[in-house]
Amino acid sequence: MDTPQWQDADYTGLRAMFFNCTLKRSPETSHTQGLIDVSTAIMEKHGVEVEVLRPIDHDIATGVYPDMTEHGWESDAWPEIFERVRASDILVIAGPIWLGDNSSVTKQVIERLYAMSAMKNGRGQYIYYGKVGGTIITGNEDGIKHCASNILYSLQHLGCSIPPNADAGWIGEAGPGPSYLDPNSGGPQNEFTQRNTTFMTWNLMHLAWMLRKAGGFPAGGNERTKWDQGANFDHPNPEYR
Repeated sequence: MDTPQWQDADYTGLRAMFFNCTLKRSPETSHTQGLIDVSTAIMEKHGVEVEVLRPIDHDIATGVYPDMTEHGWESDAWPEIFERVRASDILVIAGPIWLGDNSSVTKQVIERLYAMSAMKNGRGQYIYYGKVGGTIITGNEDGIKHCASNILYSLQHLGCSIPPNADAGWIGEAGPGPSYLDPNSGGPQNEFTQRNTTFMTWNLMHLAWMLRKAGGFPAGGNERTKWDQGANFDHPNPEYR
């Protein structure tokens, strides 16, 4: 069967959620947001509903349980935020590089996404099956590929599907220097960054559309609920020698 072509696609009704894992509270300027805006503009032009959330603005508790108020924390905004994640088709984790690695907020978001990963969808698959993942990285020190690989590995491990070229980013010269939105940084004009961001955005939309058209990620051999009920999905008998 021929692969569906983008000319046949209708992205209207898809929902994308971007986590801007900057360390800066709103309304302080975020260079990560500057590059997020490039991606969201493309999505919104083609009918995708987009939400951008700065976790640093919310009272998100630290931990790996669904609701940390059940584990000693006075408050936790994550359960409400997760309902918006659950309703999304596309998840993009975006953030800055610090000391060559992802920000502490990025790590926190991944930990809280992980906290919900034992949940199931209507097919008995893990809850993130059928969602598409990508990442955007900014900074003025090396580490884009390292940071992106950590995020994309984490998203696929949770159950998200990762399309080709699902990462984009911008860094200036090594060492102290201008960030993406700073005057004369060259970031918004950088063809490599703009191309990668565009390709990433379209690939996220393509895969999300394909999964929606297919009714989700195919079930078969990957339903945790059935495995727990004794199905082995043609896995060899572990006692066989």
